Amino acid sequence: MNPQKESWELLAHHIIKEMGRRNMEGYYCSTSEEAVAKAMSLIPAGAVVAWGGSETLRETGMLERLKNSGQLQIIDRDTAADEEEKRELQLRSFGADYYFMSTNAITREGELINIDGAGNRVACLIYGPRAVIMLAGMNKVVKDVESGIERVRNISAPPNAKRLQLNTPCAKVGYCMDCHSEDCICSDMVITRHTRQKNRIKVILVGESLGY
Repeated sequence: MNPQKESWELLAHHIIKEMGRRNMEGYYCSTSEEAVAKAMSLIPAGAVVAWGGSETLRETGMLERLKNSGQLQIIDRDTAADEEEKRELQLRSFGADYYFMSTNAITREGELINIDGAGNRVACLIYGPRAVIMLAGMNKVVKDVESGIERVRNISAPPNAKRLQLNTPCAKVGYCMDCHSEDCICSDMVITRHTRQKNRIKVILVGESLGY
């Protein structure tokens, strides 16, 4: 086995154990293909499924698999004809059975760190959908919460702002300027250290470098 893969697997098992103490359910998959298959095995036919913006979900093929399953009720905000319809679809996402997303960072002790621009993604993480399924590459693992916030602001946010074509300072200089711009992508910061609904949050760690 690749030494990097071996190290990631060992670290993932430690994180999964720590997540268990936080009432979160963790899994490790060596590849994106395995991760997508695992995620699909967690969803019953007919379930209502939605998702938040995520490069990881696109890279792994998770979004394509969900959209083409033929057995799920999909809430896809990208099909909206205008901003009002998009808002309606986002509001419907709160009532989904399963909400898919990634995480901007995860600590070695199983804490999740997420920053959001509009807040709809982190809102669904906190409350609403019956279950949240996360796919996250092992490149997102950090030492602690402080390191996670640093990673999110300076590694995740700038390329995400670029991807979304936002007019933010970080999109122009490549690092966080602690801005208050109209397009600010770091409006809300959420640290998930525990969930009261046991196993509502399910995290699939993937032995690959994925997303930002």
